[in-house]
Amino acid sequence: MKKVITYGVFDFFHFGHLRLLKNIKTYFNEDIFLTVFVQDSDYILKYKPNTTILYSTQDRIEMIKELRCVDDAQVYKIVSEHIKTIDFDVWVKGPDQNHSGFKIAEQYCVSNNKEIVILPRTKLISSTYIKELLKSLKK
Repeated sequence: MKKVITYGVFDFFHFGHLRLLKNIKTYFNEDIFLTVFVQDSDYILKYKPNTTILYSTQDRIEMIKELRCVDDAQVYKIVSEHIKTIDFDVWVKGPDQNHSGFKIAEQYCVSNNKEIVILPRTKLISSTYIKELLKSLKK
């Protein structure tokens, strides 16, 4: 059984998130164990103090754990450090996960023979789009 991981904030949980997690399970033609790592709210606010977080870290973990396609959900702070501390075979990520921390994590995977799979986004849906839509409704 392959150990598969993915990382994200998963605030403003939406259909694109669900589709990604379901697609991870169906992408592999074998049994996998999917662990979803949810970014810690305090860490997010430390580096983006003006951001709005809808759900606490624990609330987001609870929501993710309830999905049938997810085997476990845990918290993380810094992807480039965290990925070096866990046992896994495959990291699945989205094409938009490309900031410097993700690039360092990718280098770690390449250097340590870990597979990286990039799955496409769900068209016309994103957390940024939802936030912008909500802002426009407030006006």
